[in-house]
Amino acid sequence: MRTVTGDVDPSTLGVVYAHEHLILDNALIAGEFPHIHLPSVEEAVAEVTECADVGVGAMVDAMPAAGGRHVERLAEVSRRTGVAVLAMTGLHTPKYYRHHPWALEADPGTLADLFAEDIEEGIDRYDYTGPVVDRTDHRAGVIKVATDADGMTPRARRVFAGAVEASRRTGAPLLTHCEEGLGALAQIEELSALGHDLDRVVISHMDKVTDLSYHRDVLASGANVEYDQALRRPAGPENDTARIVAAMAGEGYLDRIMFGTDGARRTLWRTLGGAPGLAWLRTGFLEALAGHGIDDAARELMFTDNPQRFFTLREAA
Repeated sequence: MRTVTGDVDPSTLGVVYAHEHLILDNALIAGEFPHIHLPSVEEAVAEVTECADVGVGAMVDAMPAAGGRHVERLAEVSRRTGVAVLAMTGLHTPKYYRHHPWALEADPGTLADLFAEDIEEGIDRYDYTGPVVDRTDHRAGVIKVATDADGMTPRARRVFAGAVEASRRTGAPLLTHCEEGLGALAQIEELSALGHDLDRVVISHMDKVTDLSYHRDVLASGANVEYDQALRRPAGPENDTARIVAAMAGEGYLDRIMFGTDGARRTLWRTLGGAPGLAWLRTGFLEALAGHGIDDAARELMFTDNPQRFFTLREAA
């Protein structure tokens, strides 16, 4: 598994949170999205330490290139907490790139080169936001792609094609963003057309949609899913994320489910005065799962075995 502080044996890490946001900082976010502005190493260390105290060994930071990621700060958070951090390359939805036309217009070959270099050489100290590239020693381990309410636009197709090529070169897995949980089937169709192995895809925010037939269709494709809305829902058996997990477990899909918090909200961090805190995923949510009959072995599979397997780099094609 490729973390910001080096490659590690995934079996040594324990619980993996599969979709986090520990550092988010640029002028656009600070000015237009202050509720997700997370600039501070000190604040991240405090919140991540609480997660480490309940057994979390690794976190996947899900902000990709030029969108507010700061890999040197992520590495500092990892060193100070002992929690391994995986960084993203790839690109998010267009709203993050109005000041970076290349991220809206670049061709798939150019994107593939940039993504692969993040993984193989090191992430740019300046996050691909200027004419100078200064590669650090901190490498990415995951490639992110995204669609928004406009669906599979020409720009999205270019990003998906570049990401698939970078994955082929490096063996890194793909993580996708689904706006409001929607669009997963179109993403799957596009990735399949590009010849990408759906076992190397995890689709995020799926539990924003509670229609079980949607989850069934996505999982039947062979893709993995990541559920990250549990913190925003009631703590007991009425928690919709727990209900969805129980239904999909009953249909035999336990081996393709992972969890995260998508914690890009200052109001979710306990150490910032929010609730319930990122550590709740390993406390209150476990109780919600148990209330739906999900036993210890099943929880271990989804929190540990599945993400350890998925986020490990494979041999390049």
